Amino acid sequence: MQVFRGFRHPGVAPACALTIGNFDGVHRGHQAMLALLQTEARQRGLPSCVLTFEPHPRDYFAAVTKKPDLAPARIGTLRDKLSELAACGVAQTIVLPFDGRLASQSPEEFIQNVLIDGLGVRYVLVGDDFRFGAKRAGDYAMLDAAGDAHGFDVARMNSYEVHGLRVSSSAVREALAEGRMADAHTLLGRPYTISGHVVHGRKLGRALGASAPGKDDGFRTLNLRFKHWKPAASGIFAVLVHGLSEQPLPGVANLGVRPSLDANDVNAGRVLLETHCLEWPSHLGAEGAYGKIVRVELLHKMHDELRYTSLEALTAGIAKDGRDARAFFASTHAETHRQTTRDRI
Repeated sequence: MQVFRGFRHPGVAPACALTIGNFDGVHRGHQAMLALLQTEARQRGLPSCVLTFEPHPRDYFAAVTKKPDLAPARIGTLRDKLSELAACGVAQTIVLPFDGRLASQSPEEFIQNVLIDGLGVRYVLVGDDFRFGAKRAGDYAMLDAAGDAHGFDVARMNSYEVHGLRVSSSAVREALAEGRMADAHTLLGRPYTISGHVVHGRKLGRALGASAPGKDDGFRTLNLRFKHWKPAASGIFAVLVHGLSEQPLPGVANLGVRPSLDANDVNAGRVLLETHCLEWPSHLGAEGAYGKIVRVELLHKMHDELRYTSLEALTAGIAKDGRDARAFFASTHAETHRQTTRDRI
């Protein structure tokens, strides 16, 4: 999949079949829409294209109005969004910066400047609640009329449901906020994962729980840091880590701001996904994970972030979380074995 920041690039296809949206989470509703887009694009001999926005429009308006609560919790990072769009077979994605200029465009200007002149649309597919342009004044009827006037087809897709539940980014956010990871899995059509580059931190974890002073063999962690990110999930999770070995590694992870530590440390109070692998790969040594891209699969929420009053209490808490994560994986393995045995009978 080709990715472009904006549409003024020579590599952007001169004509396309397009869908527009934020696609936070790329859930099963999004996947159904993208499958329909692929079909329509093939029938027309056009590349499929997604137009998405960064930052999220609500992030922009939250900053402008100085009302941070307006910003939605984010299901995924831009990296994860693009990865999932590529997995759905999208040929190109245009990431359009959402700024004051775009926010002030009238619906008519958006159609002319972005859809027609910028992307050469021949087919546009939108959701049933699609709105666009300044003050969200544009709707499906306006887009459909513009298609008739300018020679491109317009279609909309109704809500996608699973077991009678409307699949939406809001529903995924709610499931993640409540720690209902199995429900999030159902809505997403896959386990909930977060990926990123492993970065350096304070290296405090390796000292906590060390076998002896100076040994640095305690709770070594993989740190993924997210600038200006408000995650839909938070807390302590049993996880699987992909990308460090042939098989995924079981672990325990803290997703949040680490309330027990100084907010002025190297993390600077930003969101961090801090993962301790229960069995550290020996081939990596102490420093071998830095710079690698890993994908952390959040399987089971154990509890919310806790504030510990001392490093000793923090060490004990991390140790307990590790034991609880091991117990979770042991029970999961036992249940899988029982299911396999039943299937064979």
